[in-house]
Amino acid sequence: QVQLAEAGGGLVQAGGSLRLSCAASGRTFTDAQMGWFRQAPGKEREFVAAIRWSGGSTYYVDSVKGRFTISRDNAKNTVYLEMNSLKTEDTAVYYCAARSTDYRFWYTAASLYDYWGQGTQVTVSS
Repeated sequence: QVQLAEAGGGLVQAGGSLRLSCAASGRTFTDAQMGWFRQAPGKEREFVAAIRWSGGSTYYVDSVKGRFTISRDNAKNTVYLEMNSLKTEDTAVYYCAARSTDYRFWYTAASLYDYWGQGTQVTVSS
């Protein structure tokens, strides 16, 4: 089993920044794909970004490219999501997720991830 714990959410004004963290524990695996998703009220869970634990390659949804950066710290078993130039439409509960890596594809469907954190609220005010 893998346990994921997010932190770093909060209230920020539009144009501001936040950094989310996701600490992994339990059966950690070096060949994982870690993803960030978000879910706004009344909407489906949406893919935001992913990173391959081995090698560090990344993938983003178009709406956050150039504003968000996903990274990882292998020594701390932690994945980060640096969010800059935040917009009101970024308001959502943000979730960290993990699955085994498939180097052929980037997985963006929530149903394809095996492990999830509890989520952290990000609210961007105008």
